[in-house]
Amino acid sequence: MVLGKRLTPSTTELDYATVRRYWNAAQPSILAPYMMDGFGFPAGAGLFRFRAESRIVQRLTAGVNTQGTVLDLGSGMGFWAEYFSSRFAKVIAVEASQPLFKDLKRRCDPYPNIETIEGSAMAFEPDGAYSLMFFGGMLMYLKTEDVILLLRKLVPFLEAGGMILCRETTVREGTVTRQGDYQATYRSVATYSQIFEESGLAVSTIELNLPYVLLQIGCEAVRKWKAVVPKPLQWTPLVGRFTYWGLRLSNPWAVRVLGALRLPFPRLTNHFFVLKASG
Repeated sequence: MVLGKRLTPSTTELDYATVRRYWNAAQPSILAPYMMDGFGFPAGAGLFRFRAESRIVQRLTAGVNTQGTVLDLGSGMGFWAEYFSSRFAKVIAVEASQPLFKDLKRRCDPYPNIETIEGSAMAFEPDGAYSLMFFGGMLMYLKTEDVILLLRKLVPFLEAGGMILCRETTVREGTVTRQGDYQATYRSVATYSQIFEESGLAVSTIELNLPYVLLQIGCEAVRKWKAVVPKPLQWTPLVGRFTYWGLRLSNPWAVRVLGALRLPFPRLTNHFFVLKASG
């Protein structure tokens, strides 16, 4: 994610019109869903992160009924829908962005067990029971009251033994909202836990998304480089590739060392939340 001077306290609300405008102008790429464009990273960085995250998702969803249906809200270009189609009987993929939905259709049309729907998460009307509901970085584009409304609407359609799996960008404390052309709300783990509880969900597992943190270290390091080095000398493609491969070679020690030192870097982290219907 791109962070700058426009990161503000959560008293500033998201403007949905601005959020829609940004995503309706988005150009599909393997780096775009992870906000890693502009740092000089090779396209393989996006594929590396997706594959690393998919191993986490496979482990976290190991006990879910694979004969059931997956609801993938905010599907983006369909990488996760495609992944779930090989493990579950049916996948319903919902995406509001017109250019991303076009790419989603292209990717998922060959799979007969994927149903694609163009529309917003808030407008989606659940039908039937779902063994897994997956939000891959979608709640950050909703106001808190709408997150609660959405989850309360979906919880009754979660089948017995099913789960909701969220993967959301987080901050260490409180809630902050990024303003400007790209808007998003970043919440702490504690804040998300409270939201889930108010929505009728119990948090059974919280796991740091190490692949995200690893590459976010690179994004924020390259951003600092660009802030102090004159533009003609930035050599972003070279610096980005060097940073990326340096992190890959130091994985997972770079993240562990920063964690052990308790340094507030990177500014953004990311977590998986495994949620079950409470009661």
